[in-house]
Amino acid sequence: MKIWEKGIAVDKKIEQFTVGHDRELDLYLAKFDVQASKAQANMLAKAGLLSAAENQQLQQGLEELAAEIEGGTFTIGEEFEDVHSKIEHYLTEKFGDAGKKIHTARSRNDQVLTAIQLFIKDYTERTAARMLALTEVLLQKAEAHQNDLLPGYTHFQAAMPSSFGLWFSAYAEHLLLDLALFEAAHTVADQNPLGSGAGFGSSFPIDREMTTREMGFGSVAVSSVGAQMLRGKTEKTLAFAIAGAAGTLGKLAYDLVLYNSQDLGFVTLPKEFTTGSSIMPHKKNPDVFELVRGHANRLQALPNDIILATSNLPSGYHRDFQLLKELLFGPMMQFSDLLDMLLFALPEIKINAGVIEQGKYDPIFSVENINQLIIAGVPFRDAYQQVGRAVEDGSYVPHRTFQTTHLGSVHNLGLAKIAEKVENLKSKSPLLNGLIA
Repeated sequence: MKIWEKGIAVDKKIEQFTVGHDRELDLYLAKFDVQASKAQANMLAKAGLLSAAENQQLQQGLEELAAEIEGGTFTIGEEFEDVHSKIEHYLTEKFGDAGKKIHTARSRNDQVLTAIQLFIKDYTERTAARMLALTEVLLQKAEAHQNDLLPGYTHFQAAMPSSFGLWFSAYAEHLLLDLALFEAAHTVADQNPLGSGAGFGSSFPIDREMTTREMGFGSVAVSSVGAQMLRGKTEKTLAFAIAGAAGTLGKLAYDLVLYNSQDLGFVTLPKEFTTGSSIMPHKKNPDVFELVRGHANRLQALPNDIILATSNLPSGYHRDFQLLKELLFGPMMQFSDLLDMLLFALPEIKINAGVIEQGKYDPIFSVENINQLIIAGVPFRDAYQQVGRAVEDGSYVPHRTFQTTHLGSVHNLGLAKIAEKVENLKSKSPLLNGLIA
């Protein structure tokens, strides 16, 4: 029996189409549906809708399911539509009427929504921890290589002297900006919709603030109609966060593909991190970073997928929302994989010192030649013209010795300032506070 069935059999072809991939995708939600059901049962007991003995039975059964999920033995058979019907069936088979009562004062609408809110809240916390770990790896590399210069590029043209310290710290700081988007997604996911029912509440004396505390939500999604409108908004907000961070990771990967090429030779990957060619025995391809770049590009399209699936829907629940699982859950795991791969690979990259000493990079010191003329009293525009003519007629001799002083420049990276941003995020952000020691 389906939890909504009223004695009328559904055509098998219709059932297969409407269930879709829910059985596989709902395995991501199982832990969180159990968590929400435990809070639901405790609240029903407080409201007098379950006896203490019935609640004790349900808590025992839910603990058993939690252990199965944790141990990886929990499955959803074809006889069930989704994880929610599987869990209710388990409780009913084991405890009879107590299992049948677990759904009192809740709809599958708020049940599914609560599990998704908890899942995405948990995901943003775990993902933020990985992103922060990657930020700290980048800062460590910046510290270790702050004196290793490399050519900076604009328009794919060698432009001015830069450094690996400046390059690594740039990506560290941008990951902190990306974390701001994950903090927004966490805020949206940190609203408890349980008790909103089908979108219009319940006539039972339920305690929504109690379930909010028990599940660890930051606040209640107060309006029952508004709570249902979280479906789509939460997924969309997370999609923008993933897309933003994927843009940063894709750019990082693209830089490393270029820097690893023979023509530039700024970095070297361990041989074990490269792949070969079926015909050219000398090849050591940076496939790992090319795939990071490719996956990151795909992830940047994620918000558009979510928007197209939900943009023309009025308030209330619609079955279209089921598609959001297929659109979002896979990319969520893909983004986690990208973070894990970069956390594994970045510490092993070898920086090739002294690359900037090559004669082909002489022109990138032209600005320093201009600066020396300015110090000698020549107006900037005249100095610019003078050095430009020297470059064109071949009389240019690079002034390779230079020293920057301002914050965020080659010789004053401001790593302590960026590290301070990291510590502030750890201590003040609800997303990370208490998650990382």
